[in-house]
Amino acid sequence: MCGILAVFGCSDNSQAKRSRIIELSRRLRHRGPDWSGLHCHEGCYLAHQRLAIVDPASGDQPLYNQDKTVVVTVNGEIYNHKELRAQLKSHTFRTGSDCEVIAHLYEEHGENFVDMLDGMFSFVLLDTRDKSFIAARDAIGITPLYIGWGLDGSVWFASEMKALSDDCERFMSFLPGHIYSSKQGGLRRWYNPPWYSEQIPSTPYDPLVLRGAFEKAVIKRLMTDVPFGVLLSGGLDSSLVASVASRHLANSEAARQWGSQLHTFCIGLKGSPDLKAAREVADYLRTRHHEFHFTVQEGIDALEEVIYHIETYDVTTIRASTPMFLMSRKIKSLGVKMVISGEGSDEIFGGYLYFHKAPNKEEFHQETCRKIKALHLYDCLRANKSTSAWGVEARVPFLDKEFINVAMSIDPEWKMIRPDLGRIEKWVLRNAFDDEKNPYLPKNILYRQKEQFSDGVGYSWIDGLKDHANKQVTDLMLMNASFIYPENTPTTKEAYYYRTIFEKFFPKNAARSTVPGGPSVACSTAKAVEWDASWSKNLDPSGRAALGVHAAAYEETADKKAANLMNVAPQKPQEMVTKTATVT
Repeated sequence: MCGILAVFGCSDNSQAKRSRIIELSRRLRHRGPDWSGLHCHEGCYLAHQRLAIVDPASGDQPLYNQDKTVVVTVNGEIYNHKELRAQLKSHTFRTGSDCEVIAHLYEEHGENFVDMLDGMFSFVLLDTRDKSFIAARDAIGITPLYIGWGLDGSVWFASEMKALSDDCERFMSFLPGHIYSSKQGGLRRWYNPPWYSEQIPSTPYDPLVLRGAFEKAVIKRLMTDVPFGVLLSGGLDSSLVASVASRHLANSEAARQWGSQLHTFCIGLKGSPDLKAAREVADYLRTRHHEFHFTVQEGIDALEEVIYHIETYDVTTIRASTPMFLMSRKIKSLGVKMVISGEGSDEIFGGYLYFHKAPNKEEFHQETCRKIKALHLYDCLRANKSTSAWGVEARVPFLDKEFINVAMSIDPEWKMIRPDLGRIEKWVLRNAFDDEKNPYLPKNILYRQKEQFSDGVGYSWIDGLKDHANKQVTDLMLMNASFIYPENTPTTKEAYYYRTIFEKFFPKNAARSTVPGGPSVACSTAKAVEWDASWSKNLDPSGRAALGVHAAAYEETADKKAANLMNVAPQKPQEMVTKTATVT
């Protein structure tokens, strides 16, 4: 991953302004420690912090077209860049970078080329001939991007909020699958797949088609000129990534540089469910496995740094980001710069345990659509920023555009969880890789119950976080939370604690508005909470909150007791006024 910062329409062209842009771009250097670049043109600035993955020798950015009239700064990977280059026979390329193709595609097709890109990306492009510019983000929002506006009329773009929050009056998360055009003014959606309308699909389930689409998605992501590996939790998704990658690694270009034995990585508290399962998968696949341990205290000590990097106060995201952040540091210390990860599968296939309560296939499908559309605020944000904090790039094959189209076209009746038919969550995916003749995984792993990452690293991790927050936040503080934080008011002491840390780094109103809110149980959307009346009394994002579903679910009596200890329900200002008036 790289870090990009671009500013257009600055009224100040002084050396001081250039120095300020460099200073702000430096806040993104953790994302790209390998090289820094800056292009200035009449009040327009395009800065880049590079993490060199493809063509490390000559692919420094910003990148240009042949006559340097088009300038582009890119964060991401374009997996089909060779095919696109072949279509641009009249163009002369300066580097072997996969991202250089963007400048030439613009030269050839104007603004209408983004859908031709197969990859993960955020980019900003300047046409110096008329000082027009465009910015775009990949279909799902795997790579982060923010847009902001300065008081002087300038427009800003940055990979992370920290690079523009101080200099912009207003800023927001750049919507996935959208393009911003200075000529047309404002954002428009370039990504328009069939599933986006949330209409119920009817394509019959074909396990071999699904398997083939996923294998293609993994093979694409073996494109690298640096050492890499797979994040292996031992759950279904990461295990399938590791299995497919290990099968196809020997025939890839990467194997000729780095060998054909796959490296896998796992982290957890000692004795955690993930460590045991990951070791079993690694032994089965014969990978070079690296197992890392952390303690609850080490995780707590890292919280402030984690929140600074991931730029959110969402409880689930922070719980899961912390071990991923710690693991990424260990991975980078081994000289690895790219990892492949299993994010996205639970959203596509309804893998979270609360999907057990989906009342019908229509609501099941609509919830998966809502979950995919929100990924950029949750798992994509976590996977990207937790790894990028240490200069490691995370690739996510489940969020491949072609794979999503195949998976989301399946009649959702096949995805429904049907114990009477022996179908647990994500049965269509498990069944697609249940090959008796040439097995991908051991049966017990292929059919392992869903564990959220924050649970799988060790149940005492979340319990430890709650205990720590309980010591930092008093009952009175939580009771008055609505006055301190009227927007997205925290309802637990853990949420309140994270919010105070976030506000310390990002105090502006615009910053807190980039974080989603609303009730959730076991990672559900607010709409899905309606599926079970009991959930509204047990709003915790852990998978163990899915009472009666998770094998290690919270005991209801214990949970109520914990709720009394941990939470004092915050009162809304209007409620306080009403109560005061009544007493009077």
